[in-house]
Amino acid sequence: MRAVLVSPLLAALALGAALAAPLAAFAAPAVSSVRVSIGPGLAEEADQIGDRDLDSLAADLRRTIERRLPSARDGGVLTLVIDDARPNRPTAQQLLTTQGLSMESFGNGGATISGDYVDAAGQRTPIAYSWYGDDIRWARHSSTWHDAEDAFDRLARRLAKDQFSDAR
Repeated sequence: MRAVLVSPLLAALALGAALAAPLAAFAAPAVSSVRVSIGPGLAEEADQIGDRDLDSLAADLRRTIERRLPSARDGGVLTLVIDDARPNRPTAQQLLTTQGLSMESFGNGGATISGDYVDAAGQRTPIAYSWYGDDIRWARHSSTWHDAEDAFDRLARRLAKDQFSDAR
């Protein structure tokens, strides 16, 4: 009777170990610091979008990444650049400088992020991610940077799974 009970238990443990091994390959990278900057193309649009909004986007991306990835003193360095960002609604600066816009104006937004991760051993891994909303019906109920923030969260989830690019 004992052999009958023990063998399913051993089989379950062996199966669990077999399934856990591939998951270790998808472990989140340990990060000691996250650096976020605005790309040159997007920085050229600062007078239209507003410096405050761009600073807020960079801070939001950093916060989102730091929340998702484990922090380690001896971890790697994650450097990210927001190459493009489109708001769902006009920014304060756009409302001031563009006639005909109102907070009722809306559209699809999103962001493109690039960068690299340099692990503790010095190995560099490039990062490339882009996501833009594709359904205007949802944009009506969104905040100014909703789709860009969604892109940041999607990137953070991918990085936590050790997926560094859009390539599927």
